[in-house]
Amino acid sequence: MGRRHTVNMQADRIEQVLAQHKIPSRIDGGTITPRFIQFKLATELGTRVSKVSALAEEIALALGTREARVYRDRGEIKVEIPVERPRPVRLLPLCKRLTVVPPVSAVLGMDEQGFPLLLRLTAPDVAHVLIAGTTGSGKTALARTLLTSLAMHNCVGQLQLILIDPKRRGFGPLADLPHVLNGVQDTPQAVLACLGWLTREMERRDADAVHTPALVVAVDELADLIQTGGKPVQESLTRIAQRGREAGIHLVACTQKPTAALIGGAMKANFPVQLVGAVAGVDEARYASGISNSGADKLAGKGDFILVARSSVLRFQAAWLGPQDLALVAQELRSGGRTSRRWQNEGQVDDLPTQQAHTLPSPQPQRSLMDRLLGRSLSPAHHLIQEGGSL
Repeated sequence: MGRRHTVNMQADRIEQVLAQHKIPSRIDGGTITPRFIQFKLATELGTRVSKVSALAEEIALALGTREARVYRDRGEIKVEIPVERPRPVRLLPLCKRLTVVPPVSAVLGMDEQGFPLLLRLTAPDVAHVLIAGTTGSGKTALARTLLTSLAMHNCVGQLQLILIDPKRRGFGPLADLPHVLNGVQDTPQAVLACLGWLTREMERRDADAVHTPALVVAVDELADLIQTGGKPVQESLTRIAQRGREAGIHLVACTQKPTAALIGGAMKANFPVQLVGAVAGVDEARYASGISNSGADKLAGKGDFILVARSSVLRFQAAWLGPQDLALVAQELRSGGRTSRRWQNEGQVDDLPTQQAHTLPSPQPQRSLMDRLLGRSLSPAHHLIQEGGSL
């Protein structure tokens, strides 16, 4: 039985369930994603959304699925069911579809409509990103995807990565990327020295009115870092969050529970974008997203995320980067190109503390890199492309 026949049969059954409960309706298209199928439901004018959503269990029973989600999205009612065999959204094939990626833009994954989702850190409404979710939600994997995609699409002279990971489990695999300055900072002393250097660099850039190259500071387990590092770490991170935008310094921080009590109200207020994965409940969803009824408490985990910005919510499936793919990307990025980091010596700021940062080659132009990684050249396309899975 083909997938299209199965989907058509599911659409018929949804209509039958609603008709049995005296809700005349029809399925008017939808979208197939690697994790779920989303049906657009057209009903008579005046139909109550709550009456339809109350039949979610009956719909799931009729379709033989573990669950069905019924919700309003703008002016439409949608019925969403999980696919029987979910597929991951792999980063490298997703990047193959992109010919133009704006500078300092990360590839996050695929949205509900099947479009690749990009996030430009230098946009006025972005600057810093907070990634939240429970264990198993995929927040650290999403952070690795975000950082690796930045390295893939920006040369070393355009972008540098600074990794702070006290446990060294989350960002350790990224240490071989040539964009990483001075390895992974994993001790309280190294973190404090690194933040001190960042503060001085920020002040130098402010004085010289420069903001390049972009410095992306990635922090894994932000709340734990603040608890172990104490007030000096919290004050330094808060200052960078408040003033780093103009200096081209951007924070990407991961945490399980981003409450103001744990990470500080001033710091939390300076993360205009939140990427939220599965959380434990409604209260945790509100803490993580900053808004009520975000739906984060209903996410399925394993890369199922919402992007929250200016109280708007966009659901997406995070792209997956396996260990072998990451090793391949690091090897290709290290294999050729320029090696200059002259910007560090152009001002009076001192070098990064601890051991000397090793000099590594920057990537060749993106087309050549993707040709080698994926085996063929990129086809012309806009940076948001419709997935070929619409109903």
